[in-house]
Amino acid sequence: MQNISFPLNFKFNISTFANDFVATDASGATVAYVRQKMFKLKEDILIYNDENKTEVNYRIQADRWIDFSAAYSFKDKAGNELGKIARKGWRSIWKAQYELIDQNQKLQYHIREDNAWVKVFDSMFGEIPILGMFTGYFFNPSYSVIDLNNKAVVKLKKEGSFFGRKFSVSKLQEIDKDDEYRILLGLMMMVLLERRKG
Repeated sequence: MQNISFPLNFKFNISTFANDFVATDASGATVAYVRQKMFKLKEDILIYNDENKTEVNYRIQADRWIDFSAAYSFKDKAGNELGKIARKGWRSIWKAQYELIDQNQKLQYHIREDNAWVKVFDSMFGEIPILGMFTGYFFNPSYSVIDLNNKAVVKLKKEGSFFGRKFSVSKLQEIDKDDEYRILLGLMMMVLLERRKG
């Protein structure tokens, strides 16, 4: 993920059994292929440089079995820890809240769902036969990455699409390159978790 040109787009594959998606930049170039290993008791996500899976650039692993308060560590291909994302436990049931922590174990950013009601309506209408197939076009939650000064620096938004499989990531403020990679890894993990919830 070098010299990223925003906005980014995440597009989930619906033709595979894996929970996976391709991340492309503003020019349409692939910057990452994200694949969650199936049938693992602890989350294990591999981030490749492309869909051919020629090289693993990053790995995200949970610190425990599936849990509301699990933390997910980011490591580069040499095994160096770059930071982690942690879900804010029971508070995330109503409105998604996560914390981004740097490689020195210091809180750096918060990720918050902008409007929890969107997810509620999406879930309600998703249960209606036939109509439920099209909720991905109408109810599209968004999430803001907020720094410690309460300033939004990045926004992730679900885009209108069949099966709700498209997301966009926009940069709102200039940020350090290391922070940029950490935020993107955090959003990649978060979108896998949130999409699974519905």
